[in-house]
Amino acid sequence: MAPDLDLSGIVDVVGDAVVVADPDGAIVVWNPAAERIFGFTRQDALGQPLDLITPDRHRRRHWDGYAKTMQTGVTKYGTQLLRVPALHKDGRSLSIAFTVGLLKDEEGTVTGIVAVIRDETERWQDEKRLRQRISDLEAESKDCIPT
Repeated sequence: MAPDLDLSGIVDVVGDAVVVADPDGAIVVWNPAAERIFGFTRQDALGQPLDLITPDRHRRRHWDGYAKTMQTGVTKYGTQLLRVPALHKDGRSLSIAFTVGLLKDEEGTVTGIVAVIRDETERWQDEKRLRQRISDLEAESKDCIPT
């Protein structure tokens, strides 16, 4: 039998950001990893809308999806990884990947959404450089083929 574990501190010690938003999209949980990834302190983030980290050009789509999830109580991103751009406090663009879970009360009404978020900016930039290098090499090899 497993010993009794105090799980209350998990959110604060995991390496991935844990962000919880209420049904209106206001941030109610912001862990230290979220501070590290996005640059906003817990005090900066709590009570703010998710627009804090959502780029302008993606906000409408984000809020449409958020509203639908609140209405239906269903999301496909509980098991499917979602990769999207995000914003850092200093204005730079990030590439993040995350899954979400729906928090529900006893009646099954959605009371919030928890997102577990990983910063994939470096990986994304590495892949972009590799794709460019492949494209450059393919272009060079076409130039070397005699006609």
